Amino acid sequence: MEIVYLIIVLAPLLGAIIAGFFGGKIGRVGAHRATIAGVGLSTLLSLWVVARFIWFDEPTFNGAVYTWMVADGIHFEIGFLVDRLTALMMAVVTFVSLMVHIYTIGYMADDDHNWPKTSLAGKNSYQRFFSYISLFTFSMLMLVMANNFMQLFFGWEAVGLVSYLLIGFWTVRESAVFANLKAFLVNRVGDFGFILGIAAIGMYFNSMDYAEVFAQAPQFADTQVEVFGGVSLMTLICILLFIGAMGKSAQVPLHVWLPDSMEGPTPISALIHAATMVTAGVFMVARMSPLFELSTTALSFVLIIGALTAFFMGLVGLVQNDIKRVVAYSTLSQLGYMIAALGASAYAAGIFHLMTHAFFKALLFLAAGSVIIAMHHDQDIRNMGGLKRWMPITWITALLGSLALIAFPGFSGFFSKDAIIEAVGHSHIAGAGLASLLLTLGAFVTALYTFRLYFLVFHGKPRMDEHTRSHLHETPWVVTVPLIGLAIPSVLIGWYTVEPLLVQNWLGEAIYVKPEHDSLHYLAEHWHGQREFIRHGMQAAPFWLAMAGVVLAAYVWWFLHQRDPGIDLSLQQRGGWLTRLLENKYGFDDFNQRVFAEGGRRFGRFLWNRSDQRFIDDGIVNGSARAVGWLAGWARNLQSGMLYHYAFAMIVGLVVLLTLFVTF
Repeated sequence: MEIVYLIIVLAPLLGAIIAGFFGGKIGRVGAHRATIAGVGLSTLLSLWVVARFIWFDEPTFNGAVYTWMVADGIHFEIGFLVDRLTALMMAVVTFVSLMVHIYTIGYMADDDHNWPKTSLAGKNSYQRFFSYISLFTFSMLMLVMANNFMQLFFGWEAVGLVSYLLIGFWTVRESAVFANLKAFLVNRVGDFGFILGIAAIGMYFNSMDYAEVFAQAPQFADTQVEVFGGVSLMTLICILLFIGAMGKSAQVPLHVWLPDSMEGPTPISALIHAATMVTAGVFMVARMSPLFELSTTALSFVLIIGALTAFFMGLVGLVQNDIKRVVAYSTLSQLGYMIAALGASAYAAGIFHLMTHAFFKALLFLAAGSVIIAMHHDQDIRNMGGLKRWMPITWITALLGSLALIAFPGFSGFFSKDAIIEAVGHSHIAGAGLASLLLTLGAFVTALYTFRLYFLVFHGKPRMDEHTRSHLHETPWVVTVPLIGLAIPSVLIGWYTVEPLLVQNWLGEAIYVKPEHDSLHYLAEHWHGQREFIRHGMQAAPFWLAMAGVVLAAYVWWFLHQRDPGIDLSLQQRGGWLTRLLENKYGFDDFNQRVFAEGGRRFGRFLWNRSDQRFIDDGIVNGSARAVGWLAGWARNLQSGMLYHYAFAMIVGLVVLLTLFVTF
């Protein structure tokens, strides 16, 4: 199986190398064929691996492939840990990536118009984009298949690097360059905590291998370290690791990069926000469950951060008018649900929602991209309306994705999202009560912003200009086929996987939960099948809140909006300070810009003025020159050219020497 796992990882890398280094020679068709073949092969093999775990009880593979070095007894290796958690992630990552690759053929077909004719950066941009997204897939696979912290960190940073390249892909746009720099810097903040956590593991456990660290972890459960007056070692390690997850999975306050990442082309928005980069933090915490279970403080911290992100970031989506930004804030909110599940020790529910969300969120992003193509790259939902008439496939798939997102009964999102709310409600971790309230209210917010977007885009009177309206039509098959391919699991995957994942503990030993932390036991004990789960869910508050959100959205943005197209603006104006607060995104960007960005520039200018100019230039460089000049000027007076001056100096020197000789 080791050869199979190597092929799964290396096939996308090979495609990336071919498209990246030889794109000019093989052309557009050669580039997308090479990368799609590589990712397609990885997808087929990943699905085969999952099938073996499902039907043939495949044993866990844990082995080193290559030893880089051994330092002070610590082995730094490239190796794979392929258990059921890894297999599930591999299948999700490669399948969504394959759909995105196919979709990219249609979306990037006219990419030349995004580059000035004089720009050399626009040359072979199509091939370069395929190389990047294939490299992105390779990086994520290296991350999820790692069996040690060194390889985990490699995949972690590689994902961040490629996301930087993709978010700022259109380098001629100032907004894109700002967005990718913002994403890179914010993630460096999280990654600083992440690498400190790994360093602490290396220091105390003297190993980078998962199995060795997890086996030793209980021995350090009561160990205290002298940080901030004394703190549990496991709490310190877990919070540091989670700070890394806060950056990658965009949790408050390190969430600010994700909405701006919409500056990249839509395919990468789907890939980053659905199945790869933003889910890396969720996967990492689930993988580290043997460590997190030893610190209730860390679990409580994770739970509260996730719940706050889920609710408050969803509210911001209500005032967004860019179609991709609405979906982006939805991603922030849904990531909050996943993180909250991890904090409640419902790791299986968090991974379950990660899987279902990957399908319906990729579907919504790609549907948004299909709309953008039809609208000649106008992304403002206020300029849309009535697209159902011209784009039936995009409309129906977007509707299915929206229903999955709001957890409509029977759809994939219903099973995973309701399981999270149920688990948090039964958790005894500190903060679970507040988290449960926020996640329940979040159901209403999710339905409201989702169907505000849906009705403004696909229903009502057309609001685009006449030129755009006259050219409206359904997008090509390379765009619609991935939409259909993602719509199917968005509807069905939850029904078939909820019982194995949440009731039968299919993930097995890949996840560790202390018995006293098990918040999914109530669901397992009262499980009577999917239909009963749906019936029970339809009697709970989240369902009725979601339906209230749909009805309110239909009344305002479908019924009233047809009579008064300015109703949306009117409502936002009536919102007053609340609308301004949401439009300002709670002031996070302003705070970061003024305190960190401008503060950093001011500190830099201070160092330049005081340290560089005054101390180094004026003090050391020019000062030493002035000192030499002064000394030379003084010494010049000794060289008078008069013989009696030199004779007098010699006599004085002789007297001094004789005095010293006699004295000592």
